[in-house]
Amino acid sequence: MKVIQLHKNETKLIQRAAKQNRDAQHVLYELHAPKMLSICRYYIKDVHQAEEVMLNGFFKVFKYLNSFKNEGSFEGWIRRIMVREAISFLRKHKNIEFAGDENYLDGDSSNNIDSNIQVAEIQQLIDSLPEGYRMVFVMYAIEGYKHHEIAELLKISQGTSKSQLFKARQMLQKKLIELNNSSYGTN
Repeated sequence: MKVIQLHKNETKLIQRAAKQNRDAQHVLYELHAPKMLSICRYYIKDVHQAEEVMLNGFFKVFKYLNSFKNEGSFEGWIRRIMVREAISFLRKHKNIEFAGDENYLDGDSSNNIDSNIQVAEIQQLIDSLPEGYRMVFVMYAIEGYKHHEIAELLKISQGTSKSQLFKARQMLQKKLIELNNSSYGTN
């Protein structure tokens, strides 16, 4: 297999893949699949379902590759497709509940937690959040979406988005403190 320097040939690779060149599509898939699976995994607890969502996302990537205009990063374009695919999957397979627009704090309520928490533990903490909390938290804190974008994608109000984020942060902080205390035997 020929090694392709992506930073120099990405545009050509994308053009070839858009013309249904299976080798080019395979190279693009291999380059982006690990990161896209982790994105899908943020939203979907079950790794097999996350893989299914990622594969469906790549199907759409290759189907609509001609619509990519080389404006912005290709990875960002794929990432948006994966996020939307994950949201569609969750809507189709689960009832996503969002708590009401109760009061929330918009300030920083961070705690000093001295911990060497592993990535797998963080993913478990995120997975333990209720669906609505998790989706908003991942979209805002990890993906970098703004509340108005989250509201539009999830068809909720901005206030609900902010409330869900606040509650997710509170819940995660509480769980981090519990994890930290149990690690040091103070619990």
